[in-house]
Amino acid sequence: MREPTRPLPSLVPLPHGGWEVNSYMSSAEYTIRGLGLMPPNSIIPVIVVPGVMGTNLRAKRKPRLGRLPDERNAKLAPGEPVWRPPNGMRDGAFAASDWDSHSPRDRQLLFDAPTLEVDDGGAVVIPDADDGYLLTEQEVRARGWGEVHADSYGKLLLALQRRLNQTFEFDDGKKKRSIKQHWKEVIDCDPKKWGLREFEPLTEPHLENHAKHYFPVYSVGYCWLDDCEKSSRRLEQRILEIIDSWKQTKRSCEQVILVTHSMGGLVARACAKRIPDKIAGVIHGVMPVLGAPAAYRRLAFGTESSSPSNNPLENLVANGLAKVLGNTTQKTTPVLAVSPGALELLPNQRYPQPWLHVRILKSLKPVAAPTHSVKDDIIRYKTVPYDVLHLPNGKVSNPYDLYRDTSSWYRLIDPSIADPAGKYKRFKRGITEAIENAIATAEKFHDALGSFYHPNTYAFYGDDRNKLSFGQISLVAHQQGASATAFTAANIASARFIGRTARGQRRVLVENKTELQFEPEPQDARGDGTVPHQSGEADLTSKVKKAFATQGYDHQSSYNDDDMVMLTLRLIVKIVQGSP
Repeated sequence: MREPTRPLPSLVPLPHGGWEVNSYMSSAEYTIRGLGLMPPNSIIPVIVVPGVMGTNLRAKRKPRLGRLPDERNAKLAPGEPVWRPPNGMRDGAFAASDWDSHSPRDRQLLFDAPTLEVDDGGAVVIPDADDGYLLTEQEVRARGWGEVHADSYGKLLLALQRRLNQTFEFDDGKKKRSIKQHWKEVIDCDPKKWGLREFEPLTEPHLENHAKHYFPVYSVGYCWLDDCEKSSRRLEQRILEIIDSWKQTKRSCEQVILVTHSMGGLVARACAKRIPDKIAGVIHGVMPVLGAPAAYRRLAFGTESSSPSNNPLENLVANGLAKVLGNTTQKTTPVLAVSPGALELLPNQRYPQPWLHVRILKSLKPVAAPTHSVKDDIIRYKTVPYDVLHLPNGKVSNPYDLYRDTSSWYRLIDPSIADPAGKYKRFKRGITEAIENAIATAEKFHDALGSFYHPNTYAFYGDDRNKLSFGQISLVAHQQGASATAFTAANIASARFIGRTARGQRRVLVENKTELQFEPEPQDARGDGTVPHQSGEADLTSKVKKAFATQGYDHQSSYNDDDMVMLTLRLIVKIVQGSP
């Protein structure tokens, strides 16, 4: 009979090519043996690249003095965390209350990109004894797990580390090798859960080839306020460092696999364009390929606090998230208006046009006279919609020209609320110059990236009717009764902005006599709650090896969905089949 075993910590690679594991002495009566699993010497690191706001940020520990822009954060001491997204409902409730109390000025000074760096001190999920390959907190932090939001990526990091590196086991009863249960689940997964009728079967020979490699799992964050091009340089540096670190221990390590989430897909694509030979393959999850109108909504009107496809609990969570991110344009504008990374999430040059619509809903009294009953004394109205303006259009077809327009009432950015701390007074044209520079950077990024994808790319995106997203932005005003003004595209476009209501509606004066109050309509398109299906559907289908239209998850928690984790595992095996 075999003696029972206990898992030992993961083996540490030695410079001469060997492996080392640390254990402890025990008494002779203690018959449980330590079991150390020795990985193969062929290494394929798997790197998770998070989405926007998925990276923890802190004030720079060593800000360089005497530079412009100033690298010292005006609100925080060096090394102090500025952004660690909440983990769990209780943490989220405290965060909502805390961030709701932050003024627009506070937010601008806190989220000052030149003063920030990636914070590796966030919460981490540490593998335990049941995970086979034990990793210490020191090891997972060295792999960057503390750089990213634990609630969004901890489950994925843990699943990849454990499942990728445990493929087979020995069946004592049958005296033969068998496939581990988690891989049996991947083999048996119905392709319909991945949006397909059928998918190439995963076989034991595929897994045998997969098991020839060791897959250490890393995460690489970035400052999501910065230009994605700049963020991609940090990713490139880390890829080269990780490969080199394994080569120094005399292991075979030539390429990595990238698993991206949301904005991380844009960062990874820019990186892969420079070093495609260092990347074996890429898996993109819920990437805003062509941008997302939600970015326009959040900058122009504040973060939405509900959705027609949410249940009451989900709306409660959405309301809390809106308080954290900023539920008014006064709170979002000072941060996002000068942040190229945030602006690179707006609908870009290739997003289906037009996507910004202005509508007036005219409510007319019914012809029939009301009766004397209490119920019928409530006058009922018939609503007639009038579409009067659609942008971008033939005259303004470049969306960045739309974003640069800071005078129209429907503008994305209001300069008068963009610099409450007076940070940009040193610029010759003040905050307007800073805004234009950020927009120009975003435009340049998408021009340079174009429709490039690594040649070995797979992607999944949300296409769920129960996770409505903003596929378009419709600004709607309600007109009660008749009006002396005949509304046209010309007089609506030239109307004058006169202020905001307490609810955040934009007050507009048409022909200097008729006031309308515009607000955005709710989410309208299939998606994942944030990115609509049309943001990448056609692009991905035509340009990557396989695109998966999937359902059943929310954008931020897509990698907490068991089916998406199994799809990721399946695609990593597929990528490896072409690796040396």
